Amino acid sequence: MAYKEMKNTFKIAFCLLILTSTTACSPVIAQRGSLLEDYQITEVKVGEHSQSDVLRLIGSPTTQSTFNNNVWYYIGQETEKRGILDSKVVKERIIMVAFNDKGIVESISEESGDRMDIPYARTKTPTHGNELTFSQQLLGNLGRFNAPQQ
Repeated sequence: MAYKEMKNTFKIAFCLLILTSTTACSPVIAQRGSLLEDYQITEVKVGEHSQSDVLRLIGSPTTQSTFNNNVWYYIGQETEKRGILDSKVVKERIIMVAFNDKGIVESISEESGDRMDIPYARTKTPTHGNELTFSQQLLGNLGRFNAPQQ
């Protein structure tokens, strides 16, 4: 009888192990910015809609052009992260909406999102001063405080 109970317990533990190992590898998907869909972009009509209409239809822009406030950018990304690996950009879209001097939509275009894969530097910036060991950091404040004098 004890052998059967142990065998059932082993089966349950094995199933739980398989279940947790498969769910641990599922990707974490994150969306950042304004990832506009095609139907949202087609709602904005060139020559008809003003800046306030665009704000109402597709929301506020992610950023404006540095040298021309009449150019708005809607930038959106979808990233996927698996386990301890770095995030990977799965989908990216950059939409540029340009307005004329009267604030009416002049053009809508999709910009190419050519990305450069820049490696991360995982080193730390050195700081100058005392370099303390772990025990010095842990015990550093012992004895530094004096009892209040009366």
